[in-house]
Amino acid sequence: MTDLLNYTFKDLFAQLGLPNSEPAIEQFIKQRAAFSFSDFGHDPNWTPAQREFLHTALEEDANWARLIDQLSKRLYNKNKS
Repeated sequence: MTDLLNYTFKDLFAQLGLPNSEPAIEQFIKQRAAFSFSDFGHDPNWTPAQREFLHTALEEDANWARLIDQLSKRLYNKNKS
């Protein structure tokens, strides 16, 4: 069992029902980062279930929140590192 505090992008992508190999994750990020949405809340490419999971995890400051923040930065904050 994965320690809740040590979730990885692979775990997050699996939770979202997405391919979770390293190449698949990088391809997903590369493709999604091409869009100009400001955050996942405005990105229509997420399914309703994925969007609900992402919002709920952040609102509840769940163990996933750290990874969701990192993913959001990689996808939507192109001018920030």
